[in-house]
Amino acid sequence: MRSKLGLDFKKVGYAKEVSKRIADDVQKFVDNYSTVAVERTLCRLLGIDGVDNNEVPLPNVVVDVLQEKGVLSEGVMFFLGNAVLETGLNPQEIAEKIAVGELDLTTIPVHATEEIHQAIQPFVIKSIQVIKDRKAKRDNYLNTIGEGAKPYLYVIVATGNIYEDVVQAEAAARQGADIIAVIRTTGQSLLDYVPYGATTEGFGGTVATQENFRIMRTALDKVGEEEGRYIRLCNYCSGLCMPEIAAMGAIEGLDVMLNDALYGILFRDINMQRTIVDQYFSRLLNGFAGVIINTGEDNYLTTADAFDEAHTVLASDFINEQLALVAGIPEEQMGLGHAFEMTPDLENGFLYELAQAQMIREIFPKAPLKYMPPTKFMTGNVFKGHVQDALFNQISIWTGQGIQLLGMLTEAIHTPFMSDRYLSIENAKYIFNNMKSIGDEMEFKEGGIIRQRAAKVLDDATELVEKIEKEGLFTALEKGIFADIKRPKNGGKGLAGVVEKGSNYFNPFIELLHKK
Repeated sequence: MRSKLGLDFKKVGYAKEVSKRIADDVQKFVDNYSTVAVERTLCRLLGIDGVDNNEVPLPNVVVDVLQEKGVLSEGVMFFLGNAVLETGLNPQEIAEKIAVGELDLTTIPVHATEEIHQAIQPFVIKSIQVIKDRKAKRDNYLNTIGEGAKPYLYVIVATGNIYEDVVQAEAAARQGADIIAVIRTTGQSLLDYVPYGATTEGFGGTVATQENFRIMRTALDKVGEEEGRYIRLCNYCSGLCMPEIAAMGAIEGLDVMLNDALYGILFRDINMQRTIVDQYFSRLLNGFAGVIINTGEDNYLTTADAFDEAHTVLASDFINEQLALVAGIPEEQMGLGHAFEMTPDLENGFLYELAQAQMIREIFPKAPLKYMPPTKFMTGNVFKGHVQDALFNQISIWTGQGIQLLGMLTEAIHTPFMSDRYLSIENAKYIFNNMKSIGDEMEFKEGGIIRQRAAKVLDDATELVEKIEKEGLFTALEKGIFADIKRPKNGGKGLAGVVEKGSNYFNPFIELLHKK
């Protein structure tokens, strides 16, 4: 494609090659390790669900027993397959017996490896078919009733009560929203288990559970049929249960999931080894299920200066793209993140924001980019806030963004009212319609502010990925290359849940999920 910014695409190609080497180096580590979250995900995929008498999820019960006995490195597939052979029970029945102390996976006779693999295979195939069927249902909606035009209008609901969330989500969909994001309750990313059932209490958001996913998906399908427009559902699979929640989303028909290889490390102090392994399997599931991932580069600019550190966003996008490709996610499902976060006091700030948005669009032409609204410099002045959001919306339609996370005029005051959401949707629809073809009409002055800014950010990002390749991603994270936040390789939350794969370890889902 011809660059409106005059970008050097040879330089872009080089930066992507360097980032691929970074991703390949990371994958060498990933291939040799599993985590408690990955193993719990395999339990869920095999049909294990529910909780024990103490409200502990059964996938946790199974995995915790194996970890306590020091044999988790062999993997749950090995032990469950062996137990299926020995007992004739299915994985759910096996988990229930483990929960009441009637079965010990480590003491039953061990069968031949090939027999164990064959015994678990029917449950694997059934699980894959469930995800395929769910994806086919989405595809059927898209082929029949269709959906809104890009940029998708993305709004949040965050009441803490899933049933109240449904009321607000339905209202937003009727107002014109294309994606409903159910914000997750504060701190859930740090829970090393997934809560069970429908929930009516949460702080700053609603608990992410499989039942809550089902309730919201059912409601949005109904309102989508009535409105004649498919409504996409978004939730979070970042955190200590990243692959588990990705599996739940695949089963229940989520369309968009917050999934970032680096976000949990930087902003939740989750151990980098744990996160890197978890993100791979979660992305395999997202890719297979047709889920668009949203990455979190925009968060860098809430801790570091958005003008000075813009190149770190691009560098992270480069790396996230390559990590996603390794996990089989097509470019069309990569909601790579960036944000409109420069101080309003910056002279020509709009031009710099425009330069960066156009640059990201040109560098990742197939990706449904996730563009984040101004938050850092929003104040209690709702009128100024609405203007800031309007400028943000102008850049989005101008540069052809994919997913527009609508800003709220009350961003700095409270969780949005339904009226606030309506005003934000109205703002975006007005601007998107009035300026629909501005990107096709406008050229950027050669040697001007916009072209120079884009070239500098690309140069700086290229230099940064070169540095990361030289040091390795883990060391770069330890030195605080992103967002000025340093994280130790052997520190943070969840390190104890990382295990090196043993000689009996097998996971047939990896190969199957790579096949679309």
